[in-house]
Amino acid sequence: MLEANHTKARRQALARLASDEFDVLVIGGGITGLGVALDAATRGLKTALVERRDFSSGTSSKSSKLIHGGVRYLQQGEIGLVYEALRERQRLRQNAPHLVQVLPFMIPILKRDGVVSRKIARALGTALWMYDLTGGWRIGRFHRRLKADNAFAHLPTMDRKRLDSAYLYFDAMADDSRICVALARTAIDNGAAIVNHTRVEKILHDADNKACGARVKPFDADAFEIRAKIVVNATGVWSDEVMTTDMGKNPDSIRPAKGVHLTVPWKLVRNDIAIVIPVPGDKRSLFLIPWISNQDGTFQYTYIGTTDTDYTGPIDDPQCSSADIDYVLRALNAAVTTKVTRDDVTAVWSGLRPLVKSVSGEKLSARTADLSRRHKVTTSDSGVISIAGGKLTTYRKMAEDTVDLATQRLGSSARCKTKRHQLIGAGGNNSSRAPESTRSASHLRSRFGNETERIEALIEADPSLAQPLIAGLPYLRAEAIFAVQNEMALTLDDVLSRRTRARIINRRASVAAAQQVAEVMAAHLGWDRAEIERQVREFCESCAAEDQAALST
Repeated sequence: MLEANHTKARRQALARLASDEFDVLVIGGGITGLGVALDAATRGLKTALVERRDFSSGTSSKSSKLIHGGVRYLQQGEIGLVYEALRERQRLRQNAPHLVQVLPFMIPILKRDGVVSRKIARALGTALWMYDLTGGWRIGRFHRRLKADNAFAHLPTMDRKRLDSAYLYFDAMADDSRICVALARTAIDNGAAIVNHTRVEKILHDADNKACGARVKPFDADAFEIRAKIVVNATGVWSDEVMTTDMGKNPDSIRPAKGVHLTVPWKLVRNDIAIVIPVPGDKRSLFLIPWISNQDGTFQYTYIGTTDTDYTGPIDDPQCSSADIDYVLRALNAAVTTKVTRDDVTAVWSGLRPLVKSVSGEKLSARTADLSRRHKVTTSDSGVISIAGGKLTTYRKMAEDTVDLATQRLGSSARCKTKRHQLIGAGGNNSSRAPESTRSASHLRSRFGNETERIEALIEADPSLAQPLIAGLPYLRAEAIFAVQNEMALTLDDVLSRRTRARIINRRASVAAAQQVAEVMAAHLGWDRAEIERQVREFCESCAAEDQAALST
């Protein structure tokens, strides 16, 4: 039975975690922790990973989804960081070509009343040449200047009279959660034992007070202990919480920075590429990213973000406030003439960046937007290795540096193998059989790569699985089944928020479809009627909390 096979795989992973001794135990199933698990496993280290909620359920599902070097970091003098990020961008394009898409970016140059004016256009051009020379050229294209009419064609909702010209450069984007799932499955294929929805209750110590594992509690089993020679703390903004468990005191090393994004219907913006827009009265810029493409070259949605502000609230569930929405809409409406309102917003998402306070000796009074995105690897008195800071694009290098330290401690000479290690779904030919339409086939290939044929096989066995999972969105019912069978999805939120991105594209449509999606998943997870209703209720209550938070200041 399908449900039995899914349950069996998780039961075997939990049994292995309880019985074996591991070289490395990674705590945290975000992009960094999963990168560490893959790096360690491919070096031949016996590797385990536990995540208390779902893979990427924290910061790693709530990024701007850009695989980039960051032009603005050049302006902050972070040339080394930009070089590293652009090199890692190229590696990820090679290792997961089905998940990473090249994306043009346009910076409008305005005649008046604009942060990017003609007066500083030459300086901007110099910065983009530096970006190309630092590594932007690896994408195969150099930046160029656009005339006003050509620039206007890319954002026809802006005020043409204010537009002087624009710069066009190239970066990339990817679904952050899909990368995380691919990392988890690739690490498992290389021998790692990985489970989600398993909470760490305490760090274990030996007679010499050195970390030797952790006591964990899965949501569906009794607590047990995992033995490991090295413990890695890769929990991002929760890093200090884990170290408090280990050390008995809070090291106060993380400075969370809040990033907020809004999603709106594409027809209100009509950008066919990414656009960089200034924030009035601020020295920051936001991105307008077109999302969910149609066959005719148009899109369904645009998302706008990200903010970058200090955050002092509860880190488990950072919410998008009324002030956050106003901030983003003010920037959007200063750039376009369509006057987008709150009623037009279809979804919001808010995440916390785990900035390291002392990575470059910045003053605490500095804006989070000005702080370094470099990462830092540290070791506690008990031997726990912590990795924090960094950014989505540089996750692989962060993992490499972390496992380098772990191998030194283990006395191993195994070298990193992830520079050219492809993630699951990469390589080979994608199936040419379209389950429903060319658009569906293209959609599946961009999410599953050479595993598309497995989705098609599900549909061939049950044609009803070719039906839409959520009305108006491209996801198919077969994708929910595949998520349960092969991608360790265990809850309704796992599917609607991360295996698909329905919740952060159109929250109302996701709530409307919640019951139907739970019914699709139920037979494969052994849910009875009471569990179906519980899953739907919890998901809808979580979405309602987002709505309520958006009304607060």
